[in-house]
Amino acid sequence: MTDQAPAPYAGPQRVLSGVQPSGDLHLGNYLGALAKFARLQHEIPTFIFVADLHAITVWQDPAKLKQQVREIAAAYLATGLDPKVAAIFAQSAVPEHAELAWVFNCVARLGWLDRMTQFKEKSGKHKERSSVGLYTYPVLQAADILVYKATHVPVGDDQKQHLELTRDIAQKFNNDFGAPGFFPLPEPLTQGPGARVMSLRDGQAKMSKSDPSDQSRINLTDDADAIASKVRKARTDPDPLPETVEGLEGRAEAKNLVAIYAALAGKTDAEVLAEFAGQGFGAFKPKLAELAVSVMAPIGSEMRRLLADPAEIDRVLADGARRAREIAVPVTAEVKRLVGYWAS
Repeated sequence: MTDQAPAPYAGPQRVLSGVQPSGDLHLGNYLGALAKFARLQHEIPTFIFVADLHAITVWQDPAKLKQQVREIAAAYLATGLDPKVAAIFAQSAVPEHAELAWVFNCVARLGWLDRMTQFKEKSGKHKERSSVGLYTYPVLQAADILVYKATHVPVGDDQKQHLELTRDIAQKFNNDFGAPGFFPLPEPLTQGPGARVMSLRDGQAKMSKSDPSDQSRINLTDDADAIASKVRKARTDPDPLPETVEGLEGRAEAKNLVAIYAALAGKTDAEVLAEFAGQGFGAFKPKLAELAVSVMAPIGSEMRRLLADPAEIDRVLADGARRAREIAVPVTAEVKRLVGYWAS
């Protein structure tokens, strides 16, 4: 990339994020993303999509995909996103995502994609058997962001490299087509406390919907009994809780449960330890279970209510796609003009 300082972007601020419709969402998704989306919508114009284009980079059952999209949309609504405030939509309902991605495929360089570590991790030893989409999906991510000229993107550590790629693509497009400041160089919104929730069965592994053990996570659809049971059975150690955060070093499971309590209660880890220092998990777990049930059980109940009325979810998604296209269509039209496409 050039060392020349990019021209500043002078357009409106917007935030963009999305979740793939594959597998059940869980406590980690809630604390790391969904709860933050609900807060952001009141601070900055917010576009939140269900990433069904990204989902098919690996095989998805076509008969299940549409229902999985509805489940993610229900999770958005149940965790506080207001469809009258934020645009909530399915990625595939806004064709400008894919249209802009093709332009960006011709702007991005192979060397940039070769450096993407997630492809290496996801493809493993048999990358030649992976879909081309799995290799190029970071370019589609750039299109997801820039088709709305989003200025801010909530990211975890595993997505920072992709956001850097988006910034590179935006800057190269602006330079190549003589359009300084046309696309913004989006900034990361670090997710802060609760962004990395670990497995209830292994404090060194991230809580994941792909973990074969359902006991490793609290699903958003779990009822109160399931939530309490999983907390009670969570792996711990025999020592009491320490007085300081430093005392949690080397105690992965204890550190994880304290962090979960803190995130659910809106406290710091230090504040939680000040309350429970010296107590064993026989005392701490019931309090954590009570707190987790109070926060998470209503979300599961609301999701089940929403999923019983798929027509209402579809209405929200359709309206969100309409609002999203109000932004995406003119941006894509201007890209076509800059690139030199023929237009009738």
